[in-house]
Amino acid sequence: MLVETVFDTADVPPGRGAEMFVERLARSHAPVITGGTPSEDFGAYQRFFKLGGVSVYASKTDSFAVLRTPKLIRRSDPEIYHLSLITKGTVGLTIDGRDSVYGPLGMRTNESSRPFEIRVGTRGERIEAISVDVPKAVLPLPPARADRVIGRPLDGRGGVGSLFAGFLTTLAANTRSYTAADAPRLETVLTDLLATLFAHELNTLDALPPETRHHTLTLRVRSFIHQRLGDPDLTPNTVAAVHHISVSQLHRIFRERALAEGGPSTVMGYIRHQRLEGARRDLADPVQSTVPVHRVAARWGFTHHAVFTRTFRAAYGIAPRDYRHQELDTGQ
Repeated sequence: MLVETVFDTADVPPGRGAEMFVERLARSHAPVITGGTPSEDFGAYQRFFKLGGVSVYASKTDSFAVLRTPKLIRRSDPEIYHLSLITKGTVGLTIDGRDSVYGPLGMRTNESSRPFEIRVGTRGERIEAISVDVPKAVLPLPPARADRVIGRPLDGRGGVGSLFAGFLTTLAANTRSYTAADAPRLETVLTDLLATLFAHELNTLDALPPETRHHTLTLRVRSFIHQRLGDPDLTPNTVAAVHHISVSQLHRIFRERALAEGGPSTVMGYIRHQRLEGARRDLADPVQSTVPVHRVAARWGFTHHAVFTRTFRAAYGIAPRDYRHQELDTGQ
């Protein structure tokens, strides 16, 4: 799995939580100072991991404020872009003379080369966020363009913002699913998505390198498919039309994906595999043990029970009903 480091104020001397958390931010992000007087019982928890030169961390923190001043910038500037996806609570940001407040699924940005003030928990509440730091030199978008996005409110509820937020959330929640060998690929995906998010905000997608646009298109296609696996009418023609590409281009995307990652090399093969995996997980779930097998199948886009049973047996070597009994008996 990916190597994580954890910071928890429960493990530090009483009264030093805020001080030591700010020191950690200085090491993982850029030097900052506290604004105001944090609570004596300030609490914070952070999981941190690296993907090459990119840093990702999930945090839970009590209300506090930090500042990055011109003096700190002159002293040390790692030249990074920062984005935080707020998942709980509210966060305020002042940068370039603009004040903004971000709530759940809002995405806050700053960069290490500009002064800013961040107010975590604007109502005094505890907040949760998933953050990423990307070196400017790594982002496949010219800094002159990327800089124009910094400080703008970004939304994780739709479009490219939703795609980025979904990937970042899944990545932070499933570090045990990845190994160090996966880090370079994950770094590329994350930086490509961030660059696409910035370029989309500026309406300058043509400024992205062709490979970045291609990677993002692949992720958009796969995300679209995953969200509609329960639709029995999901076909390559539908997927291609929604993304304004030809069916042959869509098939080429999946052939390339199979060469790079393994697995099915056709669009319908990929759809069928994802449906089967979804049904398999549900059948093994004790909470869903009373849901009839045919309803599980229908939930994942299989309209004919006999076809589902035959396809499931061909994939896993066992009938779905027998698989459910086997898995539930093993779990007891």
